[in-house]
Amino acid sequence: MGKRWRKVLPLAAVLLAMNSSIAVASADQSELIKRGEYLAIAGDCGACHSDEGKAAFSGGHPIVSPLGTIYSTNITPSLSAGIGNYTEQQFADALRKGVRGDGSQLYPAMPYTAYATLTDEDVSALYAYFMHGVKAVDTHPQATALPFPFNLRFSMAAWNLLFLNEKPFTPDSAHSAEWNRGAYLVNGLAHCSTCHTPRNFLMAEKQDQALSGASLGTWYAPNITPDSQHGIGNWSRQMLAEYLMTGHTSNGATAGGPMLEAIDKSFSRMTPEDINAMAAYLLPDDKQHGTAPSPEGLTPVRGDDTPQALSKLSRGESIYRNNCASCHNLAGAGLNGLPALAGNPVLDKPNADNVAMAVLDGVWPEHRQGMIGFRHELNDSQIADVTNYLMSDIAHRNVQISAERVAELRQGGATSPLLLMARGGMIAGAVVVVILLMWLLWRRRHQ
Repeated sequence: MGKRWRKVLPLAAVLLAMNSSIAVASADQSELIKRGEYLAIAGDCGACHSDEGKAAFSGGHPIVSPLGTIYSTNITPSLSAGIGNYTEQQFADALRKGVRGDGSQLYPAMPYTAYATLTDEDVSALYAYFMHGVKAVDTHPQATALPFPFNLRFSMAAWNLLFLNEKPFTPDSAHSAEWNRGAYLVNGLAHCSTCHTPRNFLMAEKQDQALSGASLGTWYAPNITPDSQHGIGNWSRQMLAEYLMTGHTSNGATAGGPMLEAIDKSFSRMTPEDINAMAAYLLPDDKQHGTAPSPEGLTPVRGDDTPQALSKLSRGESIYRNNCASCHNLAGAGLNGLPALAGNPVLDKPNADNVAMAVLDGVWPEHRQGMIGFRHELNDSQIADVTNYLMSDIAHRNVQISAERVAELRQGGATSPLLLMARGGMIAGAVVVVILLMWLLWRRRHQ
């Protein structure tokens, strides 16, 4: 009996050690998946790859671009419809180089130009999450079919040679760890430049104008540099952090459009430490209290409503009184806790697109007591009139909008001239080739 135990005990010790190692490995894998889930939230992956009413990350979400509609892909671990067959290297190449597992090119609607800065550790965590923390969905989303010549994906390889910087993020020793974390998030994972940086005629970001504001076709992504006149230099870090986490802040700024979506699905679910790091990077010189509108006593919605007085109102002011004053007060000072328009950052932009879009679509979901949209109640001329009244009489700014521009915004923005330019360039190139061939043929005959 003693000999048998002497044989069994070492085997039991080995099995116990193996089980302990498996448990540690399993715990490590769970922690990696959990970290990957957080990184996917910070990267706002769900905003593009999860469509309303469909399974998470199953794709099919339409992304309207100046070149046509791009439909997001299925990034669940499905072997037949998703990325279940991807190796970690293939996943990394898609994330940081814009190259799919089959070798074809992704369009930069996928912000791989920003994700290129991600660390290997973060890429591994994201891979673990999408392979083991996401439910596989065997559904093929609608395929993207951009017009010729943009349907030729291989052309993106040349675009990448011109505009893709594959240099990974390198911390700047001249700044704090918090600042560097903010730089990594703003310029990489959170890809703020994708919306807030203007683009050149080839749709690449103008790096010398980083974060200085850009039109998204409908909404305008404002300047978020620390410039006091055109950017957010008069905000404090606390105000910016509050805005990123809630969509509101003390200066009256209220999220709308794509920014609302980013806050709802990403920023509001990030840790306070990461949000504060982003604020520290964007506002390196913190103004402790920031600048808020000067307080104006809230007054009841009361004015001269005699026929004679009403007949003197401009069309914009009349529309404002009938649709807006009950919430924002006659003078735009706000009412019953609702935000003031006087001094509101939305009116302090180089164009009136965001004001018109707010009137069209609202700025916060109605179920969260936000502003409703008037897309179906007001026509293009009426929205232009009330927008111009707000810009001139409330904000006292010489910025106006036309009914024609409102019509463009209602339809999703103006079309890009890049398609015509590309086709024109190809036709011109073909003409040059034909002329060259004819010249060579003529020369050969005469020789």
